[in-house]
Amino acid sequence: MRLIKIFDTTLRDGEQSPGASMNVQEKVTVAKQLARLGVDIIEAGFAFSSPGDFEAIKTIGNEVEGPVICSLARAREEDIKAAWEALKDAPKKRIHTFHSTSDIHLKYQFRVTREEALKRSVEMVSLARSFIDDVEFSPMDATRTDIEYLCEIVEAVIEAGASTVNIPDTVGYSIPSEFGAMIKAIHEKVGNIDKAVIAVHCHNDLGLSTANSLAAVLNDAGQIECTINGIGERAGNCSMEEVVMALRTRRDVFNADTKINTEEIMRSSRLVTKITGISVQPNKAIVGSNAFAHESGIHQDGLLKEKSTYEIIRPESVGLYSAKLVLGKHSGRHAFKTRLKELGYSLEGDELNEVFERFKKLADQKKEIFDEDIEALISEGVAKAPEIYSLVDLYIVSGVNQKPTAAIKLRAGDEVLDKLEYGDGPVDATYKAIASVTNTKSKLLKFEVKGITGGTDALGEVVVSLEEDGGTARGHGADTDIIVAAAKAYINALNKLEARKKQ
Repeated sequence: MRLIKIFDTTLRDGEQSPGASMNVQEKVTVAKQLARLGVDIIEAGFAFSSPGDFEAIKTIGNEVEGPVICSLARAREEDIKAAWEALKDAPKKRIHTFHSTSDIHLKYQFRVTREEALKRSVEMVSLARSFIDDVEFSPMDATRTDIEYLCEIVEAVIEAGASTVNIPDTVGYSIPSEFGAMIKAIHEKVGNIDKAVIAVHCHNDLGLSTANSLAAVLNDAGQIECTINGIGERAGNCSMEEVVMALRTRRDVFNADTKINTEEIMRSSRLVTKITGISVQPNKAIVGSNAFAHESGIHQDGLLKEKSTYEIIRPESVGLYSAKLVLGKHSGRHAFKTRLKELGYSLEGDELNEVFERFKKLADQKKEIFDEDIEALISEGVAKAPEIYSLVDLYIVSGVNQKPTAAIKLRAGDEVLDKLEYGDGPVDATYKAIASVTNTKSKLLKFEVKGITGGTDALGEVVVSLEEDGGTARGHGADTDIIVAAAKAYINALNKLEARKKQ
């Protein structure tokens, strides 16, 4: 049984999804969950691209134990040196450098010859190798590259010191039979291939990223690059949960597995959804809300008789458990902390106190507290920004024959500000009141609302995106009152925008 390495690029390629950018704190939170999930390598960012990415890579390298921490770097000296500076204190580290190899990229984007691209690739791998033992190289747009030239460059970079060579289907162009044949050809034609691991990085433009990655495994690829929920550029990347569960479920075909703790899959998916604001489609394999739902009478009958009739994966194996009452308003801090640990969260001190206080307030409002409610409370803390403004009170008047009215009270430092505004609906009135009292002119780009659990007393979750002066920020809020949740989300995003202004 071969062990396939999982290289998670949620924090780099996944973050390149439009609107999915994360701050340093959010990246660290996701990285810690990826470590609990058991990924082998975390591509934490692109050190040269921004001070924020540099800081995130450095912080993750210092704080996250277990996986190898990796930084992307173009085949440029300044990029590789920045990657080294960000990674040098990490116990386990990797530099991942790349250069295009397809004729279409070399001619139209880089305007260099094949020989020049080969020379630069070798030089930059050698430079990276002078800093670090673990170096990965990617020939970008490999699936549209002449196979003889591709093999030539793979052999040259391995000779220069690359211990992993990644074959990316950069534009999602390939199909499984073709991609598998390419990996096989590389194994057959590259003389020193035994000195490196062959990795694959497949995009989903034709919906084939998981299939292509699995075809590569059948042809002896040893590492798969993927993201949580399949997020990433354009149509996204190979979905980590799909490829991991395909290998686990069909060991008879692949004779391969991963070190992933699959019971952390659902929690990882929900965390990335909450932080990025990118929802998972209901029919998404493994982590979609309908993935283990059965409505057909025939299916239901079969499941009641024997679950294996229509379930090839046990929901529990990916961390999906039946919603159940676990805590209530009479629960104490010790029981609450114990349940957090069971859910995979380790909170102490002020952080624990703050979440416990929100839990007790919620327990007074609804009869049943579910695991999903607790995770929503924790995600509020993850999304929290410096409290320039905080909600003190909100009073709403709305109805069929009533003009929607919102009276808001916000705390700004030691001062309490209040304002009354009218709107087209209660949320519109609330947002107008917040904008008026804070004297801000943010534009609402996105507003999403959903119920965390069932029932009329369900905890409601709101995610918003605001834009002001060219900057954007996401806000998250949760409450049993959906208007209050909407206000919290708006204020959360506003605080992020205001914090940036102060910086």
